[in-house]
Amino acid sequence: MNSVRVQHSFSHGLLFRSYNIVLKPPKPFTRIEDMIKFILWLILLCISWPLALVALVLYPIVWLLLLPLRLVGITVHAVFALLKSIVMLPARILGGAR
Repeated sequence: MNSVRVQHSFSHGLLFRSYNIVLKPPKPFTRIEDMIKFILWLILLCISWPLALVALVLYPIVWLLLLPLRLVGITVHAVFALLKSIVMLPARILGGAR
């Protein structure tokens, strides 16, 4: 992981802030599932190119429609994690197993 340190000086020159900016290279096809999906899309392109193009256009629209449901899922997961931590707090204070 590449890290770049940037120095920023204010007008009087006495105060410096340093920021660690992490530069990540673009993620290639690292998961086998992504490659299988791409190969299946290529097969669909060879069999029926209009259907493959419709799928290519509709995928971002479906992703945008499902985004609120994903956010609700993240919120529900966070609420259950909070409830679990509240319930387990007395055991952690008394030195229970972690």
